[in-house]
Amino acid sequence: MKPAIALAGAVSGAAALGAAMALGHAPFEMPYAALPALAAAVIWVPGGRATFLKGWILGSAYFTVTLLWILEPFQVDVETHGWLAPFALGGLAGGLALFWGVAAHVGARLGGALGFAVALSTAELARAYLFTGLPWALPAYLWLDLPQAQLAAFAGPHGLTFLTVIAVALPWSQRRRGAVRLAAACLPAVLLAAAPLLRPAPASTAGDGAPLVRLVQPNIPQRLKWSRNHIARWYGILKDLSRDSGADLVIWPETAVPYDIEADADVRRDVAGAVGGPPLVTGANIRGGAGWSNGLLVIDRNADILASYRKHHLVPFGEYIPFGDLLGLDGLAENIADFDQGEGPLIIDLGPRLGKVLPTICYEAIFPQNLRADGRPDWLLQITNDAWFGTVSGPQQHLAQVRFRAIEQGLPALRAANTGISAAIDPAGRLIDRLDLGIRGVIDVRLPDPLPPTPYARTGDAPVALLLALALLGLAAARRRRPRRGSFDGPVVD
Repeated sequence: MKPAIALAGAVSGAAALGAAMALGHAPFEMPYAALPALAAAVIWVPGGRATFLKGWILGSAYFTVTLLWILEPFQVDVETHGWLAPFALGGLAGGLALFWGVAAHVGARLGGALGFAVALSTAELARAYLFTGLPWALPAYLWLDLPQAQLAAFAGPHGLTFLTVIAVALPWSQRRRGAVRLAAACLPAVLLAAAPLLRPAPASTAGDGAPLVRLVQPNIPQRLKWSRNHIARWYGILKDLSRDSGADLVIWPETAVPYDIEADADVRRDVAGAVGGPPLVTGANIRGGAGWSNGLLVIDRNADILASYRKHHLVPFGEYIPFGDLLGLDGLAENIADFDQGEGPLIIDLGPRLGKVLPTICYEAIFPQNLRADGRPDWLLQITNDAWFGTVSGPQQHLAQVRFRAIEQGLPALRAANTGISAAIDPAGRLIDRLDLGIRGVIDVRLPDPLPPTPYARTGDAPVALLLALALLGLAAARRRRPRRGSFDGPVVD
């Protein structure tokens, strides 16, 4: 009976800590509740037995709360797809939690809290890359509205995650090793506390002569977006919101145009006439290699296409079926989208006034590595259709990640979203302006100047990956040197 009670206590404790950690993300935004829970988890989870189970339950609870928005796409056509929603949430949360379960098991074998801190940071880095990656709800994002978020300019989100967990684990591991070692172990915590001094949030500059950009938010319901009875109405709303802007550039959201605008010159002329002078950046389905791509077009006042971009980081099971050919699932892929993949990050030169922009489409902006293109842009752009993700947490968490991209790169970012949240973000990740969910309207904003390249913009994740690899090797070597329990090394002599 006692083992069963102990196991139940371990499961409930891990679930409670995981759920509390999730409170640091939108819509709760309670970092002062989430960070103590993260500290407690780093110390407690790798101790005792059933470490894999505790780590997996911790992660399952954390991802279940942070990924609740994954239920929303299945409610667009609830009669057809609604029954899949709990399986999608449970499968995704449980699958991502495997990274945490492995980290807890490995961490316990390498050295308790310290081992778990290194293993968990490594698991989160791996989660961003393996199986196409899904770095949603990284622990570093708990710092978003606190000064410590500015450290992402040096170390990126994975370095900040590592700094956060190691700041707890090191002092705990050295608590009985003497005052000098304990003081040295507190250095990561001191770095976190000194973040406002190490990198004060830089000032945002956008003078009266800076380019004026209009972000258009048409607020089109997803369930009616592609309805033949409403397409002309939605198209008219986009044009009406774009007239007489006085802007240097107008931006429409992802898949805004319901027509084949790339091939249809008449539609392009209609759009250019409605916008009335400035270039238009719009999301649209455009021709890819053998089929269609989720793309972006830049159209000038003469209805010519100045540049195009095809989304290269597609959503598994949303825009394509992984290994669909091998598994014989081509038919299912066609039913969901079956988009062709673009060639990779691209910098578009919009001329001397508007500068160079690096565009991302929806999901691509959650990947820090997706912003590593040849050269350096002057600003970042995300076009998206977050109508799929409801109004509870998905769009807010998506916006938070774009704000982190601005900090990491030291670049301003503009975000045009169909139903919200559209936003203008300065190079320190601060919101200059925003249009909240469910609002039809525009943002007219002066584009801030970029900052000099940050250390993270120059190096990416390579330094933190190397640091984690060395830490894992060091902990493994130290474990091999430790005497096994029950071994006898000779008599004790005073």
